Amino acid sequence: MKLAEALQERADLNRLIADLRSRLAANATVQEGERPAEDPAELLSELDRCVAALEERITQINLANCRTTVDGRTLTELLAHRDCLTVQIGAYRQLLDNASQTAYRARGTEIKVLSTVDVAALQKQVDAMSHQLRLLDNTIQQTNWTTDL
Repeated sequence: MKLAEALQERADLNRLIADLRSRLAANATVQEGERPAEDPAELLSELDRCVAALEERITQINLANCRTTVDGRTLTELLAHRDCLTVQIGAYRQLLDNASQTAYRARGTEIKVLSTVDVAALQKQVDAMSHQLRLLDNTIQQTNWTTDL
């Protein structure tokens, strides 16, 4: 099995677990004299099987990420870098959104709002980081499809 397939299976298990949680909640109580649409004991049993499978799959994925290297860095390091770069880009974009909102004057007598940062230069930085993120994500995806668990 390839790492990418394991990641897809992990996502499927997470969706199934979320569905089972909803079904358990829907069948947790009934009116007196009624029966639940599904047996909570069977749902719990299925949930336990899915959680055990998820734990096994996550362990396999994490071990593969730790032992797989790309250009001298582990896949775990690349994933951490991608996550942090995503957070950084988000913060920069939020700053850009706020700094770009300077034209809220209906009349010339109203207080003029000015940006405290160079929006154009900051946008170029965001564009460069976004490009770096796309390349990094492509590398990670390619590695996922070529790495065996």
